[in-house]
Amino acid sequence: MPQLAFANSFWQSYDVLEKPVKAGVRKAMDKFQQLTIAELRADKGLHLESVTNARDPRMRTIRINDFWRGVVLAPDDGSDTFLLLNVVSHDDAYDWAAKRLYTVNTATRALEVRNVAAIEQLTPALEQAAAHARALLFARHSDTVLRHLGIDDQVLRAARTIIDKPQLDAFGTLLPEDQFEVLQYLAEGFTPDEVYRDVVAERRPVDATPEPSESLAVAIANTGNRITLVTRPDELAEILDKPFAAWRVFLHPSQRRVAYRVSYNGPAQVTGGPGTGKTVVALHRVKHLLSRTPDSRVLLTTYTNALAATLRENLALLLDDEEQLARVEITTVNAFAHRTVRALVGRVPTLIGDVDERQAWRRVSRRLSLPWTEQFLAQEFRQVVLAHNVQSREEYRAASRRGRGSALGLRQRDRVWDAVDLFQKELSAAGTATHLQICARAAQLLGDADLTVHGYEHIVVDEAQDLHPAQWRVLRAAVASGPDDLFITGDPHQRIYDSRVSLNVLGISVAGRSSRLRVNYRSTEEILSWSTGVLVGSRVEDLGGDGDDSLVGYRSLLHGKRPHAAGYPTSLAEIAALVEWVGEWLEQGVAASEIAVCARFNTTLGDVQEELAVAGIPAVRVRDQPGADVDGVRLATMHAMKGLEFRCVAVVGVTARAVPFAKEVTSAGVDPIQHESDLLRERCLLFVASTRAREALKVSWSGQPSPFLSSILDRQ
Repeated sequence: MPQLAFANSFWQSYDVLEKPVKAGVRKAMDKFQQLTIAELRADKGLHLESVTNARDPRMRTIRINDFWRGVVLAPDDGSDTFLLLNVVSHDDAYDWAAKRLYTVNTATRALEVRNVAAIEQLTPALEQAAAHARALLFARHSDTVLRHLGIDDQVLRAARTIIDKPQLDAFGTLLPEDQFEVLQYLAEGFTPDEVYRDVVAERRPVDATPEPSESLAVAIANTGNRITLVTRPDELAEILDKPFAAWRVFLHPSQRRVAYRVSYNGPAQVTGGPGTGKTVVALHRVKHLLSRTPDSRVLLTTYTNALAATLRENLALLLDDEEQLARVEITTVNAFAHRTVRALVGRVPTLIGDVDERQAWRRVSRRLSLPWTEQFLAQEFRQVVLAHNVQSREEYRAASRRGRGSALGLRQRDRVWDAVDLFQKELSAAGTATHLQICARAAQLLGDADLTVHGYEHIVVDEAQDLHPAQWRVLRAAVASGPDDLFITGDPHQRIYDSRVSLNVLGISVAGRSSRLRVNYRSTEEILSWSTGVLVGSRVEDLGGDGDDSLVGYRSLLHGKRPHAAGYPTSLAEIAALVEWVGEWLEQGVAASEIAVCARFNTTLGDVQEELAVAGIPAVRVRDQPGADVDGVRLATMHAMKGLEFRCVAVVGVTARAVPFAKEVTSAGVDPIQHESDLLRERCLLFVASTRAREALKVSWSGQPSPFLSSILDRQ
């Protein structure tokens, strides 16, 4: 019987197919498994046929239905393993198959694909341009060295024309995967020996034959990082049931260089816009760190409980070793700090939220007859006192207030310190504390304790842009300084909480160990372009707080429909339209769990949930942390959407009163710098919500739309 394998290119196409087409794929694959090779070639239903003028003579197509075809690589060596490559429309299938050639890498022994027609077409023109270039990217590496690393003659000829890294990136979708990654490593300054160690030796099977095998089955078995092999009869349905989950932990070759670098000589940082795979890189980095030593423990941490739950779910998909999974703790920084204080002191104060904290500051302000609002005092406490770990009046007098727009003289600072002192005493007397106070206490305790109390050799931080300096101090104190101590991922453009950080000041230097991801693998270019329009004209500080960050060069490789933005006369009309959108997505075969509706306020989500229920559409709240097997449209506030992704997203209630929300924006009269910072944070919130969508985005409002949409609506 034929054996099936699935290339990663298949998952990209299968994931976006409508439900009836997916059913056709399942039916065809079931039949594939039941027929003998002879029966398969003769079956008129599957209609396995050669591709005319194909560069790879093994290319075949199979019939899914009248409109759709599967592209298959068939064995020509007497073996029985077939590789499913793609599912595309009838006409496109033959064109796609004709241009591609699958070969075995001479160094890694893995099967890899190239767009041979495009390379042949581009190379002569690039050679003419290269003849007049001042320098070529790979001039310092000999042909012998490149061939030793697996570069074949066609790719070598193309590589000799490349002038710079942007031009190399443009070749990315055309070149064979392992060869492209070798060139990326070299372009980044790695030595040939390091590239052999980190790419070739990592990929090459231990029992590889002296010469590359001509057997397709052997090449497929050697390519576990890009090919899924069906090894038992009941495995096909299991694999096809969760391609969306599998794609979330897929690592593109351009990201592997960062995640699987053997070692970093200190803290390392990865930044990039939404959808560039920062979280996937973080998960793979955890896998790499666990594989290096059999007893090392890793703390994988993030900002919210929902994000921690998602990390836990996706890491379980990536790690098939229960022993390795047991050596990872996945939690929020706040939860880790809380547990640390309890472990080292024996008890921990009762936590209070933002509302209770504001009330405490209001009482303090009234008692001391202060001229400042509770909002100002709370911000001063978080952004100056806790951020700089200020412990006394004298330290506060000398503390930097960078980023605060209202100057304070010494007398005013003394009055503010009186408020801080009273606030802390009041909370202490009540046996309560804020999350950041607990973090500050945990950092202090860890600084005085033996680090073996937790025993982490490595800490991996996801969604780092929203961590407060007090939270960073906990992480810095929880692991000994040294190689691979901290691995940090984040995006300053997704900073939706008011945290300003200088990592250098906190003893976390990433100089020479920073990487930027610029290719979006999640959203279509249309969704990406629409979403970045929300941030037009905004200045965004980088992750370390020492300069500006930019989305210049940030792009998507995917294309689809333009986002739909519309206003309605009433909120009832808006929600009615939303229910129609969700119904249409469901009819197209999108699972309810792959659809999200988000709004600024929980009250809006309550109205949405009621109307979805009336329409017979199940819905669940993200805050309840539903598992992947729980049916229902996901409902979340904009804040809770951080770090998540869905095939289809509807952002509702984007009104001038909700985004920006006046209560979250400091008056320009009180603090003009904080006012601008608050407005940027509100813009980032809408940006985050919009970029959760992979294929479809709909944005709506009733009445006056958010002013953040003005530049986008002007272009429509």
